[in-house]
Amino acid sequence: MRRKWRPVVWTLVGALVVAAGLGGVAVWQNTYALREEKVSLRHDGKLLDGVLARPERGEGPFGLVVFVHGDGPTDATHETFYRPIWESFARAGYASLSFSKPGVAGSEGDWLDQSMTDRADETLAAVRWARSRPDVDGRRIGLWGASQAGWVLPKVAARDRRLQFVIAVSPAVNWHRQGRYNLLAELDRDGATAERRDAALRRRETTLRLLERGASFAEYRAAIGDPGGMTSARWGFVARNHRSDATEDLRSVRGTPVLLVTAGHDVNVDVAETEAVYREVLPAASLTVAHYPGATHSLVDHDLERSTWRLTLTAVLRPRKLYTEGFLADQSRFVAQRPIGEEAP
Repeated sequence: MRRKWRPVVWTLVGALVVAAGLGGVAVWQNTYALREEKVSLRHDGKLLDGVLARPERGEGPFGLVVFVHGDGPTDATHETFYRPIWESFARAGYASLSFSKPGVAGSEGDWLDQSMTDRADETLAAVRWARSRPDVDGRRIGLWGASQAGWVLPKVAARDRRLQFVIAVSPAVNWHRQGRYNLLAELDRDGATAERRDAALRRRETTLRLLERGASFAEYRAAIGDPGGMTSARWGFVARNHRSDATEDLRSVRGTPVLLVTAGHDVNVDVAETEAVYREVLPAASLTVAHYPGATHSLVDHDLERSTWRLTLTAVLRPRKLYTEGFLADQSRFVAQRPIGEEAP
């Protein structure tokens, strides 16, 4: 009997050893060259919880990248998705600052109650808070934002001319055009029939007419039927923001160095339109465009994102490899090349 069990025992031991080894790899791969500090900011009567991630060594003062989230209930670390980016900035001598959205993690309020102007006010408050810290170099503060942040970043940079740079990752320009592009791109990706496509476009046109006349969520449900993922709170958020267009705010950013990051497999944003508008509005000398043909909207490699098991293993065992080739190094290089400006009074 003892001999019969021996192979089973060694199989279990081997599995435990492999699991322990993978666990060690996971811990090592998810350990970053950063010193993270939990911080808080009171803005508009509400407490926001966040993280200040400084380089592993040195007392500063460090340059700083202030993060502006995309859509959705995002916490300060974006469920750790930001940490590889923070580490890339730390290599260039920059700290990173990120606050959880209102109503997320320890932050008070509700992010669905916000307009894009509210989000810009919140970001400006974070920048002012950072400038009060002795370990932050006020001459070297810039913004990093993704997706929906494309309507926030230009507002902030237009109002704070001391900002050193703006990094806009997968930003849209016009809310309505972005929504139509996203709808059609997803339908094409899913192989939708012409009938389904036409029905989706009719539903969209009905939704836009309701938004334009300020219809309530109850009216929306009555007209549309099944609301899908739309809720009353989300309807209010869309109603406040659906007229957003970044073009005029971008005109006010002229002169501030901008890194525009686009992806070749972006079904959320029409990157060709975004790049065309940015090139038309911003001076060529202040605009850098980095295009990653193999990446999705989130700058994850397209082939990797299509495989759930590969995506999961990579997130656990090699999180830095979630991002498409070159993205992290290019982020670090861009901020490292920023000249130190003069501190404004």
